[in-house]
Amino acid sequence: MSFSRTLGELRRSPFTEPRLRARRVKDELRENLMARLREGGPLFPGIVGYDDTVVPQIINAILSRHNFILLGLRGQAKSRILRALTTLLDPQMPYVAGCEIHDNPYAPICRRCRELLAKEGDATPIAWLTPEHRYVEKLATPDVTIADLIGDIDPIKAARGGHELSSEFTVHYGLLPRANRGIFAINELPDLAGKIQVGLFNIMQEGDVQIKGYPIRLPLDVAIVFSANPEDYTARGKIITPLKDRIGSEIRTHYPATLEEGIAITAQEAWIDRAHHETEEEVGGENDRDASRLQIPKYIQEVIERIAFAARDDKKIDKRSGVSQRLPISAIENVISNAERRALTHQEKLVVPRISDIYAALPAITGKLELEYEGEMKGADHVSRELIRTAIAKTFDTYLHGVNLNQVVQWFDLGGEIQLSDNAAATEVLEGLRQIQGLMEKLGKLNVGPKEAAEVQVSAAEFVLEGLHAHKKIGRNEERVFAAGEKPMKVAEKQTAFDRDESEFGRKRGFN
Repeated sequence: MSFSRTLGELRRSPFTEPRLRARRVKDELRENLMARLREGGPLFPGIVGYDDTVVPQIINAILSRHNFILLGLRGQAKSRILRALTTLLDPQMPYVAGCEIHDNPYAPICRRCRELLAKEGDATPIAWLTPEHRYVEKLATPDVTIADLIGDIDPIKAARGGHELSSEFTVHYGLLPRANRGIFAINELPDLAGKIQVGLFNIMQEGDVQIKGYPIRLPLDVAIVFSANPEDYTARGKIITPLKDRIGSEIRTHYPATLEEGIAITAQEAWIDRAHHETEEEVGGENDRDASRLQIPKYIQEVIERIAFAARDDKKIDKRSGVSQRLPISAIENVISNAERRALTHQEKLVVPRISDIYAALPAITGKLELEYEGEMKGADHVSRELIRTAIAKTFDTYLHGVNLNQVVQWFDLGGEIQLSDNAAATEVLEGLRQIQGLMEKLGKLNVGPKEAAEVQVSAAEFVLEGLHAHKKIGRNEERVFAAGEKPMKVAEKQTAFDRDESEFGRKRGFN
């Protein structure tokens, strides 16, 4: 498709229609949204779990031509939703070439473009913007100035061009003017200083900006959207009341409501699709490239997702901060990586994560939990292990509720023991698991048969044993030795490394 390169060519194109010439960005969003609703299908691909809650409110805000704000805890896809608004913009938009604020060729607002059009007429050069270039995003921080957002007078421009300081030619435009005829997003709005928030009043209410006190008025055409964490209202700052009053719609986001939604989000966002290739070697005159396959059991996905659900209900974790959806995303990536490490070590061609890999992924979990006082006393490592155990117990009940596993428990009661290290090869572990009476026969409940690969059988069998341990039917120590009874944990497992170091520091110096 060829695009007009001059104003004269543009006048002979479809963009000469009065409706398109005068259409403002909020009307553009509204019209394209209405067309999308008539066609049907998802409005925001990749946004999971909001179809009946958040998305209808966003639709109402756009149809009402509102500036709106998304309020929600961390990891609730607020930024992703704001960036997805670009899908409602036209594929291409013409503007006066070289204009910093992307002026409308039919109704320019800056002095440079007005003078250029008066001089060049139909020969005025035209350029085109894609939707991505019409989206400007700013992360609010306390050091943001009004000049960053609105603009400032540039003395160097004045000196080089011989202009007076009050001339429009001396203006260095801020982010807001540069978002003209597009979408301007501010993330974490409460972090913006109150006096800077005041600077947004005019653009939201009157639709113009004034720079440095000089009578330079720019009636900008921009849709303004915000995101904020409710915790920030008291933790770091607040949204001043006059600005809140000018925000048309306040939309609350939330975490996944169901386990299935959480799994879908994690599968979508996590780096799961990995290719494992061995080094190329000449074998029989041909390159032998062999790739490992990755197979993630459904119960592993559910356990990982239930960790986040359990954390959001745990009293030892700060609910005001929330538990981000990034927790299961990071956790499943670490789980897969640990399974990869084991497969590479033992040259296994099938990568199947186990429950032990979830415990190995603790570094991806502990850093994402903001603990209350009780949790701080126990330590993030201990709290995380409790969450994993709770998640295992609930998932175990989903798959094996009502299944008679007394024979397995009796085997341990009679003195049986087995160690399931996350570093052990599948074939080696499988030989020991087959000695446990009644265990392998129960794997059919997990859709795992005797003909499945050793890696799959080991993962399923370990899940059963971990489930029994989670329900305190059998014991397990920190060396991952399963035996009869609930073994008390050693002190090393109850304390984090930081806690132990801190205690040792106090003893050396005689502190109580």
